[in-house]
Amino acid sequence: MGIFERYLSVWVGLSILAGVGLGLLFQDAFQIIAGLEIAHVNIVVAIFIWAMIYPMMVQIDFSAVKDVGKNPRGLILTVIINWLIKPFSMAALGWLFFNTLFVDWVDPASAQEYIAGMILLGVAPCTAMVFVWSQMTKGDPNYTLVQVTVNDVIMIFAFAPITAFLLGVTDIHVPWETLLTSVGLYVVLPLVAGVLTRNALNKQGDEQAMSQLLARLKPWSIIGLLATVVLLFGFQAQTIVTQPQTIGLIAIPLVIQTYGIFFIAYFAAKFMKLKHNVAGPASMIGTSNFFELAVAVAISLFGLHSGAALATVVGVLVEVPVMLSLVAIVNRTRHWFDGN
Repeated sequence: MGIFERYLSVWVGLSILAGVGLGLLFQDAFQIIAGLEIAHVNIVVAIFIWAMIYPMMVQIDFSAVKDVGKNPRGLILTVIINWLIKPFSMAALGWLFFNTLFVDWVDPASAQEYIAGMILLGVAPCTAMVFVWSQMTKGDPNYTLVQVTVNDVIMIFAFAPITAFLLGVTDIHVPWETLLTSVGLYVVLPLVAGVLTRNALNKQGDEQAMSQLLARLKPWSIIGLLATVVLLFGFQAQTIVTQPQTIGLIAIPLVIQTYGIFFIAYFAAKFMKLKHNVAGPASMIGTSNFFELAVAVAISLFGLHSGAALATVVGVLVEVPVMLSLVAIVNRTRHWFDGN
């Protein structure tokens, strides 16, 4: 690995600090950038996510995707973790901490909103960022694509009823435009661009052209990740500074949930004898969150300054550092899956 990949956790930490600092110094500029949206999807963030995942999309070989059906166990694990375990465990942890353990520090009305925000995160498994985690753990890009695609299709049909059930209400407004726009911007369009690029390189008949292109794109992928972190933390800088205790309380169950879901999925993958390049992404999809959708729905349902919106923002705050630690765990335990 190069110096950027080797010390990525350091660069992410510096990006977090830079984002908070810049967000406090240039509040008006970040408000302008935050307003550049289509259906609550920020265009600038989408561009940086494109820079992150386009190199991964170029590596996808559609001729190999058909072989995924020969080994469906990774898809089965993804579906079970994402839709039968994660939403309900997130709701249970939210109830345990904010209705029991933290009851003396949080007023009841705020507690219910924090739980609602956690539930929204739990019902929105990762879409775009998982391609980054997959590449960092040397996951199978073709299998990861199929896992994400299946996950997105299920989300279109399952997000609303599961959210309504766990929130205990029946009139849930799901911003379909936001959901579909996010999937289109973060998955479909970069995928099409990657396929077109790969086909153009294959027609040239130069076997080294692909590796040369990826080598040139690799730095931009990391820059896209770091720029996304700076923007997200810049958007929420004021909240981070003014409500540190509340953010800490919300972060505790979110971190427990993240590590818990990961280890459930990862040990299940080991028990199922999955290959390491399938087990890693399968565990990451369930662990990471589609925070763009969760934040948008929280604002739509409860308001911009609600506890639910704050909880989804805290999900963004803890996600990148925690996921980087899980990437390290996956890479260091590759030998567990030798021979699978």
